Amino acid sequence: MKSNIIVIFGGSGDLAKRKLMPALCLLHSGNKLDKDFIILGVGRTKLDNESYRRSIGDGLSKYLSVNEVCNVNKENFLSRIHYLKMDPAKEQDYTLLKEAISALAGNVGKILYYLATPPSLYEQIPANLLKSALNTPESRIIVEKPFGYNLQSAGKMNDILRSAFAEKQIFRIDHFLGKETVQNILAFRFANGIFEPLWNRNYIDRVEITAVENMGIEDRGGFYEGAGALRDMVQNHLIQLLALVAMEPPVAFNEQEFRNEVVKVYRSLRPLTDEEISKNVVRGQYIASHRKDGIKINGYREEKSVAADSYTETFLAMKVNISNWRWEGVPFYIRTGKQMPTKVSEIIIHFRPTPHKLFNSSEGCPEQNQLVIRIQPNEGAVLKFDMKVPGSGFEVKQVPMAFTYDKLGGLPSGDAYSKLIEDCMNGEPVLFTRSDAVEASWNYFDPILRYWQENSDIPLYGYPAGTWGPPESDAIIEGGKCWTNPCKNLTDTDLYCEL
Repeated sequence: MKSNIIVIFGGSGDLAKRKLMPALCLLHSGNKLDKDFIILGVGRTKLDNESYRRSIGDGLSKYLSVNEVCNVNKENFLSRIHYLKMDPAKEQDYTLLKEAISALAGNVGKILYYLATPPSLYEQIPANLLKSALNTPESRIIVEKPFGYNLQSAGKMNDILRSAFAEKQIFRIDHFLGKETVQNILAFRFANGIFEPLWNRNYIDRVEITAVENMGIEDRGGFYEGAGALRDMVQNHLIQLLALVAMEPPVAFNEQEFRNEVVKVYRSLRPLTDEEISKNVVRGQYIASHRKDGIKINGYREEKSVAADSYTETFLAMKVNISNWRWEGVPFYIRTGKQMPTKVSEIIIHFRPTPHKLFNSSEGCPEQNQLVIRIQPNEGAVLKFDMKVPGSGFEVKQVPMAFTYDKLGGLPSGDAYSKLIEDCMNGEPVLFTRSDAVEASWNYFDPILRYWQENSDIPLYGYPAGTWGPPESDAIIEGGKCWTNPCKNLTDTDLYCEL
């Protein structure tokens, strides 16, 4: 029987310890890995097998819940893990990798390469695998975002990957697409006759997509300085969510038809003029503030490895228009930010108001109906509609109808990385990004980066850490409306919380 081996470049790094090893451990617990699988961590850090397994074991205890740890054969999993010290940037070191794979797996079958490294190595590793003849026909490669830093680099990266691997062997991973609620957007739209007829410009007023965090950049200053919010979140995560909301129904739910519709959305994004960029794209950077208990929160420029005069955005809000039959005239508002009041990722569909106002509410006119699809912290959905307040008169009040995965006993939402790694191992690329989608997305965002580069006077608004970003971001929303902000004390068990 052929052995399967998973090679993790950057095996001693944070991503491997926090996300990849726990995900693989869960797959092992669910008997979803071949019984003779082997994991080889590769990195520059000087470690031996024993110390590496100890480090990974500590990570499993820390990043998996108690129940998950109890449900896995932890020691058996750790015994399958090995470590190789090598420099992925040096071609000559791949002789060591080839020898290690041969010694561990013998007659090698499917090799899964995972690039959990800085993006600077995304071009070097595939090229070195090609030169070392380690790009076997059965092998696959997973690449983490960012998929390039601009249109030119994305095209170059795609060319290098395709020189070593066929497109069907390349899996560009976006863990957002592994979340059940993200996939449930498709079920909401295409499995329910009550929603799909309303999913267009005739019934939807606007769409908000928010993904914010209540923490700073932690120790990622070196990476974040070269990325910023647009590259880190908007060009990949948020535009993917927009595509799922806006896409046309695919002919069939398979890799080609589904991903074709995603690309069509990207190609329908109306290009922004310089004037529209200056007006409808708002950048911000968090500045120092104090919590209620008096403890200081550092500003971005005080973070480790960040320049004292940094002009990198930690907040971005923008208006996006889609030029096609379904969405013409419906604005999509997207925003992301660090050091926000809470951690939340959600999509809010604002339906058009009723054409004639018959009733009043205590706060004036009845609110527009909303569908809130929450991706985190607690995956679920809320439909908000108006009902009559008991008593005399006809005052109406908005009420929620909520669904959350945690309230369906025995039906866990699962781990996003586990889901996507399993899909890759099974050769199912539906939820991974295709090369033409990467370039189509960059084709839209590249003019924004160029405009910023060519105009040094573009405002970068400071906002105190712990707030909802610069107030200038409200100005991009039409009709005097503003962003819908969840409550600050949102928890993992709250879905409807004064939305």
